[in-house]
Amino acid sequence: MREKRTKIKHVLSNEPLGESLTVMGWVRTKRASKSVAFIALNDGSSINNLQVVADAEKFGEELLRKITTGASISATGKLVESQGAGQTCELVAEQIEVFGEADPDKYPLQPKKHSLEFLREIAHLRPRTNTFSAVMRVRHALAFAVHQFFNEKEFFYINTPIITASDAEGAGETFHVTNFDLANVPKNDEGGVDYKQDFFEKEANLTVSGQLEGELAAMALSDIYTFGPTFRAENSNTTRHLAEFWMIEPEMAFYDLKDNMDLAEEMLKYLVKYALDNCADDLAFLEKRAADEDKNKPQNERAEMTLTERLRFVLENDFERVSYTEAIEILRNSKPNKKKKFSYVIEGWGADLQSEHERFLVEKHFKKPVILFDYPKDIKAFYMRQNDDEKTVGAMDILFPGIGEIVGGSQREERMDKLSQRMEEMDIPAEEMEWYLDTRRFGAVPHSGFGLGFERMILFVTGMGNIRDVIPFPRTPGNCEF
Repeated sequence: MREKRTKIKHVLSNEPLGESLTVMGWVRTKRASKSVAFIALNDGSSINNLQVVADAEKFGEELLRKITTGASISATGKLVESQGAGQTCELVAEQIEVFGEADPDKYPLQPKKHSLEFLREIAHLRPRTNTFSAVMRVRHALAFAVHQFFNEKEFFYINTPIITASDAEGAGETFHVTNFDLANVPKNDEGGVDYKQDFFEKEANLTVSGQLEGELAAMALSDIYTFGPTFRAENSNTTRHLAEFWMIEPEMAFYDLKDNMDLAEEMLKYLVKYALDNCADDLAFLEKRAADEDKNKPQNERAEMTLTERLRFVLENDFERVSYTEAIEILRNSKPNKKKKFSYVIEGWGADLQSEHERFLVEKHFKKPVILFDYPKDIKAFYMRQNDDEKTVGAMDILFPGIGEIVGGSQREERMDKLSQRMEEMDIPAEEMEWYLDTRRFGAVPHSGFGLGFERMILFVTGMGNIRDVIPFPRTPGNCEF
């Protein structure tokens, strides 16, 4: 029977010198002389490798030849203090078993620098690299922290549908779900698609948000959150957009806009602190990686703060709360706007802010995270609560350095007459939303909520430059591999 495995993370943190133990993992590198081989072994539990020392005479050339970069092995031996540089302890192997070989002429992850573009093409292997194993461990830690935060707040976790008949944003950028043979779609008497013959007997799509269904749950349980995949059929080939991504969407009964902003700020700080407290080794590696990348950029494109400094910047500063109207004045009178340095020049009130404007407010003007609130109703969704000025709605966005908007939310419109009027103005058919309107007919209460794109949060915490590199298998226009 095989010896019980000890994770390399625990070996390196506890360093039980003199003990006999077994480790298993994948070979990162091997250095060999005539008398000894030094094997850097990693099992994914840590960014750090364990050095396994194998006596060439004991194990023989035939076995050691199989131990190449990418091969998987088990090594049993005694942990001793290391005499070499780069590690404090090492395992002197007494037994080695090769589980799986990796032909060095074919294995694509040889020990050299690979571009992120190349690694996206082999997304099934890229978690074996230092960069992506670090990102995935941080992603796991933050997913756990999300659930822990809301559990501590006594929120209930609700699973909202992935297949739905509603388009929460009203934007129409949805992936359709059908059981039809697309070469032979049935038609109705008017010549349109006869959805009565489809699986759900109506038009269906993948969800763009769990918000509306989350509101239903909040009208019974008070405080709920969803955390699941969402989909946008938006033809955006940018570093900040995915067709499939994960959203965290709390909905809270009896919360006004200020309560909503307070909760969102508290949650973001909680997640950042959790990462700093629990992902130190991975963040140190990612910080160095980001600094090395910066060296290849022009001076004006380099980050002003290190990764850790950006995280502490969020943690240690109260978020500045600024109305949209005030922000527009700041931007309109700013040097980049007056000198037409912005790609989208701010002419006046009503403009939809772009990432360059958001980052200016955070990084140049206030020098702290910013919450913008009270946006023009004409650039926001139908469900947002209308303010007394009849021009703005109780919406809020949270802006972070290096990324711009990371959270969007609002107080929801609980007044039946106002909601119905807004839906009519935006051509949202009331008959298809009767289930939603019932929450206003029966026991309506003030309530609020927000959405955090999980990948945007991972992007910020890891310092990665492209959102495709913080999700295991990115879904983007023209890309649905694996």
